[in-house]
Amino acid sequence: MKEWSREELEGFIHQQGSGLIYLYTPFCGTCQVAGKMLTVAAEILPDTKFGKINLNYMPQLAEKWEVESVPCLVFLENGSMADKMYAFQSVPFLIERIKAFF
Repeated sequence: MKEWSREELEGFIHQQGSGLIYLYTPFCGTCQVAGKMLTVAAEILPDTKFGKINLNYMPQLAEKWEVESVPCLVFLENGSMADKMYAFQSVPFLIERIKAFF
């Protein structure tokens, strides 16, 4: 899963892309586990667009998308936030949740 810059995120939104943005902070232990789970999910779902963003560098996203905590998985549909998820639970759970959305 690739770390996205502000420009990459803005370009994706401007192109009305659909995909997943993983919001995290590097010193969050739960974020480390969630990131590994998402890496596995991204391998299993290669047609789904995944990106990750360190919220320390883009705090305005937390405000804009009303992010309550990290880790947070934001579902983008046609360039707009359609949903978000905080409880990752397991890799099978993530995969089913992502498949249900897309």
